[in-house]
Amino acid sequence: MAVKFGASSDPFASRRQLVVFTAAAICAAIGIGLVGGAFRWALEWAQRRLGTGLALARDMGPLGLGALCAAVALLAMAGRALAMATPRASGSGIQDVKAVWLEEEELPGRAVLPARFVGGIAAIGSGLVLGREGPSVHIGATIGAEVGRWFRLGEYERKLLYTTVGGAGLAVAFNAPIGGALFTIEEITRSFRARVVLITLVSTCIAVATSHYLIADEAVFQVARQVTPDPVQLWVFILFGGLTALLGMGYNWLNMALLRFADRTRIPSLAWAAIVGAIVGALLYTDPLYGGGGEAAAQWVIDVPAPALGGLLLLMAVRFVAGPLSYSTRAPGGLFAPTLAVGAVWGVVFHAVAAPLVGGISPATFAVVGMAALFTATVGSPLTGIVLILEMTAATSLTTPMFLAAAAAMFAATLLPGRPIYESLRRRMLQQNALWVEASRGRRRTRRTT
Repeated sequence: MAVKFGASSDPFASRRQLVVFTAAAICAAIGIGLVGGAFRWALEWAQRRLGTGLALARDMGPLGLGALCAAVALLAMAGRALAMATPRASGSGIQDVKAVWLEEEELPGRAVLPARFVGGIAAIGSGLVLGREGPSVHIGATIGAEVGRWFRLGEYERKLLYTTVGGAGLAVAFNAPIGGALFTIEEITRSFRARVVLITLVSTCIAVATSHYLIADEAVFQVARQVTPDPVQLWVFILFGGLTALLGMGYNWLNMALLRFADRTRIPSLAWAAIVGAIVGALLYTDPLYGGGGEAAAQWVIDVPAPALGGLLLLMAVRFVAGPLSYSTRAPGGLFAPTLAVGAVWGVVFHAVAAPLVGGISPATFAVVGMAALFTATVGSPLTGIVLILEMTAATSLTTPMFLAAAAAMFAATLLPGRPIYESLRRRMLQQNALWVEASRGRRRTRRTT
């Protein structure tokens, strides 16, 4: 690996320094497994409490609807308030890790960790359409940098830990060690150099193994064994992937459009979070599948043999809007899980609409392939998307359809306007930071002249 982060010489030329760094990476991985596992456990606990609250609200009628909307609004405000107190804890956090790798940002303070943890539980646990993976990646990266400080590592080594162990957080979030490692290599660092790969693989496997003391070692989605499609039917997955690229570009555009609206509106930030929270509360009251990270919605379309097309279209439309709307609150929360849910529903919609083309292929097959294809279209990391979905579903018989759909989605997305979502979020973050610095300078100039 080339020397980065302003180092004048290779910090690992000394064997002793390399041993110290390796020990720090192992300690960071154990910490990520414990903290990331606790974060996931707390979110699962919060989701169970949300289910209990939903049942109670329905029993209470209109009064219960009002109470539910108020509760989700308050929790959304709490998540946003913590992000306001620690600005680098807002949103996904993956773009922050990418910016540090590209030397566009310095390491964040340690306050990011509790803000991410508590704010993520408040926002995601409330039922907002946000995922746990973004905060998990940022929590893992922050633990890496902090452990590096404990070991008295230099700036170069701390930044290297920050940017390479974040994938371990993703691996813990989805119990997907290979996908987490690939995410770091393909999306964050875009480096296959031996040192990056070694740190990533070691930290990921240790973190996931440690997390199993707190969370179950099982696939996120339970998928019945799927029959491998006949080779003469594989062309339909190429068509499906190309159409998915259009959906992905639209989803990315809506995410950025609503963020720009939230930035420019005169509605105070906390009030906007409360408004969105109340809307999501009403959606949850209508149907629990309309809210939350999306695992339940994806599992539902995988399980139901032939859901009604009208209900599928409504579910996809609601979640297509509710995800970007929830993300516009800028509370701690990610985009992965909501995207995967939209992809799963879209896959079953395509199966229903294109019934004459799909032959005997099951709707569940298109739900699984749809997750990988939409992830590729929105994020631009096809290998990560395919491996993540394979680990989350254990549907290895669908590897070839996933590759074809992801390749078509990637190809079509490169021809369409727009950037991958984390690239757009990183650029927006840097613009926001520049505006904040300029505003701070203006305030200092004003104070000097008064």
